Amino acid sequence: MTAFDIVTSGFLISALRSATPLTFALVGETLTQRTGVINLGLEGQLLVGAMCAYAMTAAWGNPWLGLVAGAIAGMALSAVHAALVVGTRANQFASGLAVWMLGFGLSAYYGSSLVGRKIESFESIVPKSVADLPVLGSVIAGLTPTVVLAVLIVPVSALWLWRTRTGLRWRAVGESPEDARAAGANPSLIRIQAILLGGLLSGLGGAALSVDYTRTWAEGMSAGRGLVAVGLVIVARWNPWWTFPAALLFGGAEALSLRLQTADANVSAHLLHCLPYVASLAILTLTYVRGRVSSAPAGLRAVMDR
Repeated sequence: MTAFDIVTSGFLISALRSATPLTFALVGETLTQRTGVINLGLEGQLLVGAMCAYAMTAAWGNPWLGLVAGAIAGMALSAVHAALVVGTRANQFASGLAVWMLGFGLSAYYGSSLVGRKIESFESIVPKSVADLPVLGSVIAGLTPTVVLAVLIVPVSALWLWRTRTGLRWRAVGESPEDARAAGANPSLIRIQAILLGGLLSGLGGAALSVDYTRTWAEGMSAGRGLVAVGLVIVARWNPWWTFPAALLFGGAEALSLRLQTADANVSAHLLHCLPYVASLAILTLTYVRGRVSSAPAGLRAVMDR
């Protein structure tokens, strides 16, 4: 097999699988920021979700239970952010950093016994007869339930945000809490709901990362995906429809990085590890240059300007 074949073979499914954990976190953060709240604690929520999901899967042998446990763990940790930001009016950035550090510490401490343990993960949902097809098979052979869930969550969240009365209330709170309150909405309650939903989805992303994508547990395994998700919300222009392409940019860059290492590319492995983050930073910079941050909710811009 040539170096070109190594790089291109199964590239799309690898990019999809890499983008899946980030997609969950990115959709959750997009919905949260739509109500005027930034959560920098995504990194900690991903780690706690990954750790709890792996522990549950290792204990019971059921990856579906792992996904549920990871989602609940992420939501539970996000409740700390909700209590600080909405309950005590704490600074959103300071609260998010505290949640991040709390999640990192908890996952490292309680996950130490999980290192090296094996789990039974998801199998491909693609029938073998389809996987053996010449072209299509190589594209979708590794399709697992978490990838399908990540793809489906994008249109579901977008249609809910843009086409339902509840979604309209969330967007109204993000633009002007005072006007939303005058219209009968409860901004505090809506923001709590948004933070908890964002935590649930980021925990689900962490679960997908450990239980399905890497199928292992390691301290700090989220490797900055939470912070990347916060930045890519800007690239997605606070629109759930654009979250999947933004996540796929990161996933494609990571898949390319891993394939170049496998192909023994004459580039330092440390530099190749930086590729997905450089790609994300480049597109984020381009977004700022083009002035697309103006599409941020007005309430969110007020937070960012403080």
